[in-house]
Amino acid sequence: MAGLIRKSFDEPEEVRPFEAGMGELRLVNQEGGGVGRAVFQPGWKWSEHVKPIAGTESCQASHMGYVLSGRMKIVMDDGEEAEFGPGDFMICPPGHDAWVLGDEPCVALDWQGFVDYAKR
Repeated sequence: MAGLIRKSFDEPEEVRPFEAGMGELRLVNQEGGGVGRAVFQPGWKWSEHVKPIAGTESCQASHMGYVLSGRMKIVMDDGEEAEFGPGDFMICPPGHDAWVLGDEPCVALDWQGFVDYAKR
């Protein structure tokens, strides 16, 4: 096992911008996989700002994350839906659309679904 490791989202290994300047994903890599911090700007919607990058009808990433600020609504392909806000932990399977609610950016950490998210 390695010793202490320090990584910063201020100096990530990779930055992936969303379409139309609607936010970005910053990735830091670790032995067990990548961890991402995404900033979704007000007006961001997966089907408009990531779908052109992903090339799928809905988001096919599985997410396990934590919302730091802002609010997001997720609607599954089968119609199930939920809203997430600051302090909420979420598990979200593949097959969904999502968008920011309100006029505050939504900032979220994800330990599972951002490795290939918005990857060109």
